[in-house]
Amino acid sequence: MAVMKKYLLPILVLFLGYYYSTNEEFRPEMLQGKKVIVTGASKGIGREMAYHLSKMGAHVVLTARSEEGLQKVVSRCLELGAASAHSIAGTMEDMAFAEQFVVKAGKLMGGLDMLILNHITQTSMTLFDDDVHTVRRVMEVNFLSYVVLTTAALPMLKQSNGSIAVISSLAGKMTLPLIASYSASKFALDGFFSTLRKEHLITKVNVSITLCVLGLIDTETAIKETSGVIKFRASPKEGCALEIIKGTALRKDEVYYDSSSWTPILLGNPGRKIMEFLTLRSYNMDRFVSN
Repeated sequence: MAVMKKYLLPILVLFLGYYYSTNEEFRPEMLQGKKVIVTGASKGIGREMAYHLSKMGAHVVLTARSEEGLQKVVSRCLELGAASAHSIAGTMEDMAFAEQFVVKAGKLMGGLDMLILNHITQTSMTLFDDDVHTVRRVMEVNFLSYVVLTTAALPMLKQSNGSIAVISSLAGKMTLPLIASYSASKFALDGFFSTLRKEHLITKVNVSITLCVLGLIDTETAIKETSGVIKFRASPKEGCALEIIKGTALRKDEVYYDSSSWTPILLGNPGRKIMEFLTLRSYNMDRFVSN
């Protein structure tokens, strides 16, 4: 115990200080003229991100299932000062659409600087009842389409040294009842994109990946689904949207947004970070070849 207090605890404190700090402060002009894709942008957090980006003078291409909803958001984005604003409606259940959307968005803006992956498919808070079809649908929309979109966007993001924001949840860092399918998809995001971030680091690909871990946010859908089920205090979607943009622009590994200030400390999992660092030293780095 004396050895731990003398050596390990100071090392852990230093590690946490390094991991949760950034030397750069966010400035809205960081987004001026940037070319940004936002999915799930017709309402909720996605809509608020589109509005924030527009106020900062970014180019935005938005997607969601509702064409009518997207058109209203695009009109407001232009009023708020977006350098340009476009929308392409479609469902992320269609992987061909997901891939083609990124290509079309890139052509509309002449490139891509930031990809914000925010969409989800709606699920009810219920006990798992052997409904494998729902699990498959949730995994395809909430996880696989993110991979498809990222794969299509990476060539442009590599050219611009761009950024990816992956919108996740506390349910992707801890287990909670009634959301088995949703939670599985969010854990999958952490596993895939945190691994991809590590590969980018090793192969010197200058595309950042920010995993955004959100608590309960006061979107209409979230409040409706959780009403009478849980008693968590919801955080404002406007502030949440801004913190996602800030963290992504600053190229942070993770952003936490929740009503409790303890969340990033308890779920940031420094033990995992230390284990990953130590394990990586066992790899033969000659086997990694950048694309």
